[in-house]
Amino acid sequence: MTDNALTSIVKQLKDARAIAVFCHVRPDGDALGSGLALVTALKSAGKTACMLCEEAAPDRLKILPAMDDVCTVLPQGVTFDLLVSVDCADLTRLGTFASFFKKFRGTTINIDHHISNDRFASINYVCECTATCEIIPDVLRAAGLPLTKDIADLLALGLLTDSGNFAHQDVTQNTFTIAAELRAAGADFPAISYAMFSRQTKNRALLYVRVLNSMRFSLDDRLVFLTVTQNDFRETDTDKSQTEGFVDFPLSIDGVEVSIALMEVKQGQYKASLRSKRISVNAVASEFGGGGHILASGCMLFGEYEEVIERLTYAVYKQL
Repeated sequence: MTDNALTSIVKQLKDARAIAVFCHVRPDGDALGSGLALVTALKSAGKTACMLCEEAAPDRLKILPAMDDVCTVLPQGVTFDLLVSVDCADLTRLGTFASFFKKFRGTTINIDHHISNDRFASINYVCECTATCEIIPDVLRAAGLPLTKDIADLLALGLLTDSGNFAHQDVTQNTFTIAAELRAAGADFPAISYAMFSRQTKNRALLYVRVLNSMRFSLDDRLVFLTVTQNDFRETDTDKSQTEGFVDFPLSIDGVEVSIALMEVKQGQYKASLRSKRISVNAVASEFGGGGHILASGCMLFGEYEEVIERLTYAVYKQL
């Protein structure tokens, strides 16, 4: 991250008339919170701006009205002169919008917090920190854009979810400084925290029980696997959006150093979410084309279930 990049971003935001903001597939609170916060601020400044994502906001995140403003297709009749990607480590994570972003002839901006970010835009503002929502307030401040209660709530959502309710190791003094700034602007941290970390449906609770009952220990109980199958979703009438936070539970068990949650996407394909107390799961995920943070990363694996387990176990073993 450089001051020059921030200065360039501010100039581009001020000069642009129509701005499209993109985030990664399977959006989480940080992706949508940071993107919608920026879009809301730009609109208040009289700009044409929209939030684009391959998928609509999952039901669990629809606790803030702005979540209904996410577009899954490019709006007709709008010619954008600036594209911004938020919370996205590489171009492929933009999904169906990756090609549009890559072929765009104007300026592109990449604002992100992942250590694995590959600087794919014209201007890259990347800071390894808790969340992209920790970076956006700096952008708003530098650009003279407002920090209203609605914007503060969106940023608080991303800050809370990506920090694990301020429990993750990458939480710093600056994280709390930003949180204080958002609270002063009216962010309702208690309500958002309750909605994200405490409140749940009966069906999600039943899914959680099924997943915990299938917990699998390995490497002298230092590694734990949680698995969510398509059958689990069918039997409990839930979907992938209901698995948020599952991967964090095993790290509360004495002696466990790495937790991996495997979600069956379809037969022979698994999405792995990795969390750790000390080792680099980013290095583990990178072996399979993924990445993220040192202590929190993800990747996609293909193959039979036991083969996937074996490959991940060996990759973790090499890091222990």
